[in-house]
Amino acid sequence: MAGYWNRPDETAKVMYADGFFKSGDVCVMDERGYTKIVDCKKDMILVSGFNVYPNEVEGVVAMHPGMLEVAAVGVPDEHSIEAVKLFVLLRDPMLTEDVLMSYCKENLTGYKRPKYIEFRADLPKMNVGKILRRELRAPAAK
Repeated sequence: MAGYWNRPDETAKVMYADGFFKSGDVCVMDERGYTKIVDCKKDMILVSGFNVYPNEVEGVVAMHPGMLEVAAVGVPDEHSIEAVKLFVLLRDPMLTEDVLMSYCKENLTGYKRPKYIEFRADLPKMNVGKILRRELRAPAAK
């Protein structure tokens, strides 16, 4: 990519001096040298200096049989910079916050566990079905 059309200010934010593009994606490389995109840097949650990838938290929580959909975002926290907040849609209407918190305690490392859970009837999505975390994060930050 050479840059954004007629936007040198925006181009400067996303290009390294050697011409490489800063995509904002977070990748991991396995022992064979293969890379995999695991998340977006803008979506990363910083909990007490630890990086928490929302996709990882969502993947674990989504495995609970009572879950329909889940989104994880970072919200401001006075003790740990950010805290993990879950927005969930339930398959099982009898699933409680306490049960879900216990499940997270069993399946997630301490700093990856949600501090807050909000049950919702729906989640904001793009027309292709991707959850819009920024819309969930905005009201949570207020």
